Amino acid sequence: MKILWTDGSAEPNPGDGGFAVIEVIDGVGKPVVLGNGKNTTNIRMEGSALIAAIKYADEEGCEIHTDSEFWLNVLNKWAPSWAANGWQKKSGPIKNLDLVQELYELYHKYPVELIWTRGHVGTKFNEMADEWANKARLGTTL
Repeated sequence: MKILWTDGSAEPNPGDGGFAVIEVIDGVGKPVVLGNGKNTTNIRMEGSALIAAIKYADEEGCEIHTDSEFWLNVLNKWAPSWAANGWQKKSGPIKNLDLVQELYELYHKYPVELIWTRGHVGTKFNEMADEWANKARLGTTL
């Protein structure tokens, strides 16, 4: 099972965005997927990072460390009822529905363990994912 760390950023928010997936092997982290977008948000980039991580791990499965409580709540609290209700919620349209549906499907297709980590408190690989997400936002590629 792969050990991955993800992060996404947008500056301004909304604005130019980037995301990164860091793989950790034997205590060493390296970026394995970077992406970016224009006129996007932190939320979209965080979700894009999670999608990229699951696709990168594929059938091998992964443990993903993320500082996005929002996406953890989407996957574990809200999306099951949204899916059961035909991807609708009582209070109106679901924001970022394209990402929600893709991530939800991948999350249930492959072995994935999501682990929340507090962001921006000096955790080595969370900081590395943040650094590379910002580099991706500025155009860095692998």
